[in-house]
Amino acid sequence: MKLLHIISTPRNRASNTLRLSNAFLEEFSSKQADFNVEVIDLFNVDLPSVAGDNIEAKYSLMAGSKLDQHHELSWRQIEENIESFLDADIYLLSVPMWNFSIPYALKYYIDAIVQPNYLFRYNEQGQPEGLVKGKKMICMTSRGGDYSENSPFHAYDFLEPYLRAIFGFVGITDIQFINAQPMDVTLELRDAAVKSAIEQARELAESIDLSLVNEALEIKNLEGLKPSRLEN
Repeated sequence: MKLLHIISTPRNRASNTLRLSNAFLEEFSSKQADFNVEVIDLFNVDLPSVAGDNIEAKYSLMAGSKLDQHHELSWRQIEENIESFLDADIYLLSVPMWNFSIPYALKYYIDAIVQPNYLFRYNEQGQPEGLVKGKKMICMTSRGGDYSENSPFHAYDFLEPYLRAIFGFVGITDIQFINAQPMDVTLELRDAAVKSAIEQARELAESIDLSLVNEALEIKNLEGLKPSRLEN
């Protein structure tokens, strides 16, 4: 079983968001033996461009055309990122809130991998269908202010609704959030927020039942959904 840790903070060890993810991984690894972790650090990796040759390749594939060698080589970079994403069973996202939403590096990554006939497709009735079934996603976030449900600033939270929408669109509906907030008001509130979120992260890691994840994946495999550029 593979856990893909998607890091979208440039602060490395200074990141409060990563403190939550590291607490989760520490507890999870102590409870689960049959899994491995793959990390993609979005601020320290060259992501393929979603422009130029690749945007041409995308629309050629959507039209059912075969790619020439030049576009094939370029588009293959997109497919490699998609394959790495699809190969995971559990996703751990480390996402600080930037300007009420997600960091641009994560948006860039999402725009690269969320491609028709790979992560979603349209059925004969023209309705979208997510192809990423039976997966689990955990999002660790930190926010400068308090954007919780009862806060007057809750409406400014575009981070959680967007991630739920885009990954729900591709079929991931088992998504859990742990939010450290507020982080930038006082040191006392920051310390309390981090402590509470770390406790939640450890409790979540302890509660995850991998047998249920395996069961969901088996159902997905029985459905026979195989993302492919050839599905048009």
